[in-house]
Amino acid sequence: MTRYSRRTLLKASAAFAGASAIGFPSIVSGQTEKIKIGHLTPLTGFLGALGAYATLGMRLAEDEINKAGGIMGRQLDVMSEDSVNPATAATKAQRMLDQDGATVLMGEINSASALTIMQVADRNKKLFVQIGARSDALRGKNCNKYTFHVDIPNTVMVNSVGKALLRDNMVKDKKFFTLTADYIFGHDLLNAAKRFFAANQGNLIGDELIATDVTDFSPYLLKIRQAKPDVVCSNLAGNQVTTLIKQYAEFGLPYPIVGFNLNTADAWAAGEGNLAGTWPTVWYHTLDVPASKTFVDNFAKKNGKPPENHAWIEYVTFKMMAQAMNETKSTDTDELIAYFEKETQFDVLKARKANFRSWDHQLVQEAYTFSPKPKGEAKDKWDLITLGAAVPGANEPLEVINPTKEQNPCSL
Repeated sequence: MTRYSRRTLLKASAAFAGASAIGFPSIVSGQTEKIKIGHLTPLTGFLGALGAYATLGMRLAEDEINKAGGIMGRQLDVMSEDSVNPATAATKAQRMLDQDGATVLMGEINSASALTIMQVADRNKKLFVQIGARSDALRGKNCNKYTFHVDIPNTVMVNSVGKALLRDNMVKDKKFFTLTADYIFGHDLLNAAKRFFAANQGNLIGDELIATDVTDFSPYLLKIRQAKPDVVCSNLAGNQVTTLIKQYAEFGLPYPIVGFNLNTADAWAAGEGNLAGTWPTVWYHTLDVPASKTFVDNFAKKNGKPPENHAWIEYVTFKMMAQAMNETKSTDTDELIAYFEKETQFDVLKARKANFRSWDHQLVQEAYTFSPKPKGEAKDKWDLITLGAAVPGANEPLEVINPTKEQNPCSL
């Protein structure tokens, strides 16, 4: 009896060991396997400087999330690559899903590349959180169920600056001349500008489409001199805005210049004394909000410089994704979409919280305008501009600066 019991026990032990070797590690692995995110952003070309900041913000969020225990106890593993151009962005996005095991796609700044990634997400029925591209068409006629948009769209940028222009009596009966980036983002921005001019009795007397590789603006500045507008308006993107600002200052044209798009890295690169006028932004590192100040301090300690707006937006977006996964206890695409679509409130390090609209997947949030400081007042090369008040005002709904359903032909 003793011998039989011992033999039975040994067999049972061997069977248990075999089951452990085959089955249990897969269970443990399933619990501890990293959550993989496919991240794409331009690191070269005219948007490369913005993509570099975006990557730094993403990495800070990844580090903080992992040090805090990860998501559902699992570490985050962000696979980040240069999106390069629209075709390459789509190829890399597909590979990240098929071969690299990405659960979610995130990132981008270039609107044309964002559109091709959106198409990959739609075909594969995988979530894409589109962080930094601003074209209205992405969240309008090209919207899809699987894509959510974080950065402010073109219409919001135009409306934000437009409020300041109206306040300063710079629209009604004024003649505008615009310079526009010749790709989907610029075309959208020009359309939003035209709507604003038409609604407020401003006159667009000239527009020039500018290829994204143009570095010499003198032919266009000569056309502006001949046209004699009241206001010059930039609808450019990336480091082209910096180039325009510098050359505009060198030409000494007497017409005030404003812009409907300018990222702070490009404003810093313009240098003291070159930037003029009123411009829009989604966030700036001097924002007087405690949580924002903490982020700025942590970023500066790690990177030796303040964060640019693309660093901020990547950081808060990855924190939003972590919140969504932790609260749903899932990485399932449909469950995450449902969580965002119920208009969950997120802390985006501003005075007011933000939420995605259910019908077009746009994050509704505060925006701002900024203007350059007078020459000689900057403390350092990152202290060139003064942030204006939040738009809309505290007593207004966030919706008032966003495209309406009538303006935004999105059908999810």
